Amino acid sequence: MAPAPMLTRRAALAGSAASAALLGAPALATTPLVRRPNVLYIMADDMGFADLSCYGRTDYATPRIDALAREGLRFTSAYANSCVCTATRVALITGRYQYRLPIGLEEPLAGRDDVGLPPGEPTLPAQMKAAGYATSLIGKWHLGSLPAFDPLKSGYDRFWGIRSGGVDYYTHKGTDGKLDLWDGPTPVDKAEYLTDLLAEQAIAGITAGAQQAKPWFMSLHFTAPHWPWEAPGDLAEARRLEASPDREALMHYDGGALETYAKMVGRLDYQVGRVLDALAASGQADNTIVVFTSDNGGERFSSTWPFSGRKTELLEGGLRIPAIVRWPGVTKPGSTSDAQVISMDWLPTFLAAAGAAPDAARAPDGIDIRPALTGGVLPERALFWRYKNHGQQAVRRGRWKYLKIGEQSYLFDVVADPMERANLKAREPEVFKALAAAWAAWDKTMLPLDPKSYTHGITAKNLADHYGVVD
Repeated sequence: MAPAPMLTRRAALAGSAASAALLGAPALATTPLVRRPNVLYIMADDMGFADLSCYGRTDYATPRIDALAREGLRFTSAYANSCVCTATRVALITGRYQYRLPIGLEEPLAGRDDVGLPPGEPTLPAQMKAAGYATSLIGKWHLGSLPAFDPLKSGYDRFWGIRSGGVDYYTHKGTDGKLDLWDGPTPVDKAEYLTDLLAEQAIAGITAGAQQAKPWFMSLHFTAPHWPWEAPGDLAEARRLEASPDREALMHYDGGALETYAKMVGRLDYQVGRVLDALAASGQADNTIVVFTSDNGGERFSSTWPFSGRKTELLEGGLRIPAIVRWPGVTKPGSTSDAQVISMDWLPTFLAAAGAAPDAARAPDGIDIRPALTGGVLPERALFWRYKNHGQQAVRRGRWKYLKIGEQSYLFDVVADPMERANLKAREPEVFKALAAAWAAWDKTMLPLDPKSYTHGITAKNLADHYGVVD
């Protein structure tokens, strides 16, 4: 068993107070010191709301992640901060709306070395590190190019993974045709399936964590099931893409199938299971918060039922994501919650679990969601989104959602109408006006849209197919 860490009196009292408040008991200076929980944050890439069998997928099974849900709590109204990757990751690592930073303005990274996460920004790993945690990122970074923007400059003690938005699962080359797999600053040339490699690194880190006095925080950011759609063993497809003269071939517009997608998610499920087995074998499972979620809604082969829409759209299918939390002694096994939580909530929640407070100069827009984790409710609040393609705007408050796409605007009761088909803005004009005004007021507090950002967003045809209208 790892020795107990040396804690300052201030940190010990803060941790005791946080634990006591969480459990509804008075905080006592005489509370015995206990090791603060480790945090294992696992994030899939482009996984749709219903891509796990515990969320409704029926054409394949995800038994290991389903088991995690049975052992913990499953959210049914969890949201991504954005319908695309980089923006959500900015919100996750800062705890704030991504639109407060240039790096968070959609997907501004293509060919732009001048945009990234500023090293001085008080990030989740940096603040966990200041609280006495060992920190690591295994997997996808996608928050700027080195040398200016480096995960090791943003609070992580260790980085092993990819820097860009997507690579081939076997060659690990990005859309620029260059190798993009790194152990810190050192390139890794190892032609093995990427999902497997990331799991192996996580297992090694967890095993090492059991031998150290410090608690640890690990971000395990898988690239699956993001394109290219390559199943384990599909070396022929990797070679075909590598030989293509088209730099966009890796985006795999001509690739994939439901069977391939099922195998990719199945491999992800298997490797998550191996990581959790290693956690248990190390003796740390009872003192580790485990989260499994996604960065945004699903792509081409995803299931977003009962929602419509997908990645790059502010319809529910582009924003609603799976989110499972197992926190022994806090979450009730087999429980569910319909609390509305969002990516930026994890920073204040994890810091509270560590007995620490967020940086006062960068107050989080997210909230501490521990009341929901214990089976309680969260205060009603409005959640806001925007996306440049077709001028998309959205607000969710309570059961109501305001949505604007191009010149078309809507009000939906997403509890009664999760597919967003019945436009209620004429029936509920005051609700519609209030939410539209709230969005406009919120938008004024954010950075303006970046005209240089690129998107692969919804088209007029998508709009016509969904609503029978175009903007």
